[in-house]
This record gives sequence, C-alpha cells and structure tokens, in this order.
Amino acid sequence: MKKKLLYGQVGGSLGAFIGGVHRVGASFDGYARLAAGCFSRDPEANRETGEFYELAPDRIYPDFRTMAEAEGRREDGIDFAVITTPNNAHYEAARAFLENGIHVLCEKPLCFEVKEAEELKRIACEKGLLFCVNYSYSGNVLAKEARSLIRSGVIGEIINVNAEYLQEYLVDDVGAGDEAMVKLSSWRKDPAVAGISNCVGDIGSHIEHTVAYMTGLKLKRVAALTDTFGQPLDLNANILVEFENGAHGVYSCSQVCVGHMNGLTVRIFGTLGAIEWVQENPNVLYVTLKGQPTQIYNRGMGYISPEAAAFSRLPSGHPEGLFVAFANIYKAFVSAVLKTENGEPLGPEDLDFPDLDAGIAGVRFIHACVESGKNDAKWVNV
Repeated sequence: MKKKLLYGQVGGSLGAFIGGVHRVGASFDGYARLAAGCFSRDPEANRETGEFYELAPDRIYPDFRTMAEAEGRREDGIDFAVITTPNNAHYEAARAFLENGIHVLCEKPLCFEVKEAEELKRIACEKGLLFCVNYSYSGNVLAKEARSLIRSGVIGEIINVNAEYLQEYLVDDVGAGDEAMVKLSSWRKDPAVAGISNCVGDIGSHIEHTVAYMTGLKLKRVAALTDTFGQPLDLNANILVEFENGAHGVYSCSQVCVGHMNGLTVRIFGTLGAIEWVQENPNVLYVTLKGQPTQIYNRGMGYISPEAAAFSRLPSGHPEGLFVAFANIYKAFVSAVLKTENGEPLGPEDLDFPDLDAGIAGVRFIHACVESGKNDAKWVNV
C-alpha cells in the first residue's frame, strides 16, 4: 500500500511564478514528492532547477515526451505529472503522460480545441487515470462553503449570477501597438502560445468554473463583447450568459481596469437569498436571506459545513490564501490518486477537484465567447 506519491513537473523553472506555487501546493501535506522534471527548454535553467530540488541527474529530462516514456517504464516512476507550461504545450504534454499510464494535473485552460479536450478524456477513461485541471479558486474553503449552502437550498432557486474578474496590469498596452508585446506575460497575447484568447482564456475561464463549482449550473449560451485595443488577443470582455435552468447572468473580465489587482468576485442570487464571495478576501462569505440582515461567514468556525471544514487548515482569524487554495486542490487530487494506486474505490467525496469535464467546459466557454465577440455579441451555444 502506497503512503506517499512521486510526481514530476513540466515547466516551472526557478523563478517561475505559477510553477513555484504548484510546488508549494503539492508539498503542503507531505504526501507528494518531486522526483522528476523537465522545467525549461533552456538546458541550463532546466538543469539548475532539477539540481536545486536535488533530483537524480537521470530524472532531469530534456523534454516532456522523453520524461513520460522513461517514467512510464520505471518501477519507481512518478505517479502523476504536473503541467505548468504556457498553454500551447498542455495538450501534447498531458497526452504523453496519459499514454504512458501516468495521472495528470494540468494548468488551465486545458488545451486549445474542444476535440483535444475530449480526446484527453477518452484516453484517461480508457486507462483508468485521474486528471485534474487547476481551477485553483475552487480550492478555497469558503468557495466550498458557498457550494454547500447552495446545494442545501438556503438561497432557493438561482435566478441571476453576477461575476467579475478585474485586473489592471495590461492597461499600458491599450493602443500601444506591437511594442507592447515585450511587456509582462507577453506570451499570453501571442495566439501561437496562448491560443484564441488572452483575457477570457486566462481569467474569464476562472469565472466560468468558480460559478459552475458553486452553483452546479451549466451554461447554455453566451453573448460576448470583446476588446483587443490594438493587441492580437482580447484584453477585456463583457459577457451575457444563460444557464440551462433558464437563469441569466453577467460576467466581466478585464486586464485593463485601473485600481484592480486580482478582483474575482462572485454574486449568486436566488429566490430566497444571495451569496457573495470575494477572492481577495477569501476567508469571508456574505450570505443574505430575504428580509434578514447580511450574515458574515468566517472560515474556521464551527458552523462551517463538514465538506468545507475538511479543507480548512488554520483556526479562524488566521488568513489562508492562494497557496492554501492550491494545496487544497492537491489534497483532493493526491488523496484520490493514492486510493486509485492502492486499488481502493473512490466515492463522490474523493473527487472534489476540477476534472476533465471542467476542463472541457472551460474550453467550450472560451470558444463560444470568442465566436460571439467576432459576431457583434451574437448568442452562441456553449
């Protein structure tokens, strides 16, 4: 019976932001150890990263295909792979590890095309492998509490959703032309690397998943206005959405809103009440029932549901943030992989992480928004 897992990482060399956050999240609970990697296309950066984490020289690989094949053959090979590359490598890397019998945790968006996402699901199902797509904000305890409350019927039938994710870091790129391409995260604006969308793909997809996670609702169609401001891909989008239950909502995502840093806010309105969660203040949930004053739920308190409390790590009043959200994604995924590797059955409670269906939904959402944006906000089915 395995008690701990080995994992390998693709991308995320020393100094990389998101790759470093993944390593912290994976190591948080002590059940997963970094054992292999191909961290960069730059051989020196790749070697330095592997040596820093004290990997065996023969497990620092030049590319993900070599890594997937070699680790798949080893008796002590990695149990799962973590993919933290730019978007254009997600599909091929994920497929390589799945084909070699290795579970996968991949950054979002899952891939460029819907057919690629569906192909990954087919392979994973055929081989009995688990797959997590890192929509990290659903790892927050009070995002889970919002889901628990909505499932219990506290706010009644959902009739409206308002959600936004606002940033300012690309405001200087408005009208700047080609010279803006050298700025921060320029790859996110390069269609060859980022895909068909920048803003919707990068942060709008977080709105889509966070709302879906909390409410359980599925999108039916979208009508989007997107703005490129002279850049190759969108920097701003305002999106009308319609859910399969007939409810409507408005999503707004932007990287050009001065005064906003990482402003993911979700407001869910029902026939009996409303719930609001703000990512920049993740330890608080606002619940307002019809005719009553607003209640403030705090993480770590005894009234939090058991499902959400299982992911709370500190007593109330001690802030938990992004590292813990990542750690909670890993906690659920690693626990499920451990059970799978040990031949134990999985129940619904073991699968509280964004799966391939969530990844497919994200890719469909991005494509629908881009198509709508190119057609004067025409309604497009998701």
